[in-house]
Amino acid sequence: MHSTTEAVKLEGMEIKILPALQDNYMYLIVDAKTREAAVVDPVDPELVIKTVQEDQLTLSKVLTTHHHWDHAGGNEKLVKLWEKQLDVYGGDDRIGALNQKVQQDDSFTIGSLNVKCLSTPCHTTGHICYHVTAGEGNGEGAVFTGDTLFQGGCGRFFEGTPEEMYEALCTKLSALPDNTKVFCGHEYTLQNMSFARHVEPDNEVIQQRIEWAKHRRASQDPTVPSTIGEEKSWNPFMRVHEATVQKHAGGATDPIVTMGKLRKEKDNFKA
Repeated sequence: MHSTTEAVKLEGMEIKILPALQDNYMYLIVDAKTREAAVVDPVDPELVIKTVQEDQLTLSKVLTTHHHWDHAGGNEKLVKLWEKQLDVYGGDDRIGALNQKVQQDDSFTIGSLNVKCLSTPCHTTGHICYHVTAGEGNGEGAVFTGDTLFQGGCGRFFEGTPEEMYEALCTKLSALPDNTKVFCGHEYTLQNMSFARHVEPDNEVIQQRIEWAKHRRASQDPTVPSTIGEEKSWNPFMRVHEATVQKHAGGATDPIVTMGKLRKEKDNFKA
């Protein structure tokens, strides 16, 4: 276990952070009213089942962000081990046990919680982020970003372009309320923030977050979640409009050119 298991209480819901593999995160989204639950990227089905049973939850849905094995690789086993029917959501036919294919703006519920799908192709062509809100959707929501948006970073452009990542980060995810909690797919915060500091050495918010994250990791506590507002203040890939970031990336004022140059540099960056 690379991190401790934690629970984060938000309006109308509880998010259980479940560490898996070397640095992955799975998440249980629990509706506070009905105790119905959905799991995000259940690569370790046994831990998911153990937690669901201990907390006496009703597991009904699997939310898959993308087809990579460290996110979708537990789907088939979970479906086999779980005695009841599971709706398995995702945006890519390569996802195991998929029976609810979704695309941009599709929506469904987890008990009384609302889920909206955001199509964010680039890391993979079928990548989906899930935005979850309670009731009327006015309170503090959560977004599960898989390998599109990390704290302080973004996923590699394995199957996409700088234009697509710009659309994902700076159009779709940036449009969410600033207080939306961001639950990403990996514990990459210190590595990513090290690159962020390299890009903007004078950004004090970045330095403060690095110190905070060091303390968290020293006691194996997870550094997730951040918020959309915080990511806009320190994540270079969400700051491609900023003059300091553009200057670092060679001076082009086109944010999409800046996005591409940053990702190329990050691919070879040694913290």
